[in-house]
Amino acid sequence: MATKAALAEAARELGRRDRRLRMVIARVGPPALRRPRPRREHFAALARAICYQQLAGAAASAIHGRFSGLYDGLPTADAVLATPEARLRACGLSASKTASIRDLAEKVLDGTVELDRLGRLDDATVVAELVRVRGIGEWTAHMFLISQLGRLDVWPTGDLGVRNGFAAIHGLDPVPSARELGPMADGYRPFRSLVAWYCWRVVDVEAPVNGRRPPRRAR
Repeated sequence: MATKAALAEAARELGRRDRRLRMVIARVGPPALRRPRPRREHFAALARAICYQQLAGAAASAIHGRFSGLYDGLPTADAVLATPEARLRACGLSASKTASIRDLAEKVLDGTVELDRLGRLDDATVVAELVRVRGIGEWTAHMFLISQLGRLDVWPTGDLGVRNGFAAIHGLDPVPSARELGPMADGYRPFRSLVAWYCWRVVDVEAPVNGRRPPRRAR
């Protein structure tokens, strides 16, 4: 992950390329992307992503809090597989999410997914590795790349918040589909993760565009 100074310079470069984005950057300020997280937290980050899939924030947060609390805040593959399925379900996890988290744990332990080496792989290979797990698709892999590995050039077109935010910034109606949005960000390389971050800020109402608030973000 780049330093704060480098991120600020990257934002200025994006502003030079795109006048509309520059106005958002001026209101929000430099991007606050996280630095790469320790490898020991990779499993916990993926389990959290599974907990949050297709749920509203408050409900997902409550379920994840109960799940994480079983392991003093840092679940591991060994610990999850040692936990009775009924206890996982009691946290509020659905049967499918329970199966996904257990499948993640099994694939980590049998070497199908090698979490310790993900930080050394390119983005496309990380995605290919993670989608082997039941319940982990491209969206979850993209969120992992941005929030856990700190990658700067990820463009999560499957995220509705990114699509809504991008449409609001650029006055697009209707909101572009995932397929349509993909090439629209080619001019932002190698900083597309930063553009996604600003799209989220617009949707989270930190930087309403033209006085209007776009829909809240969701997958």
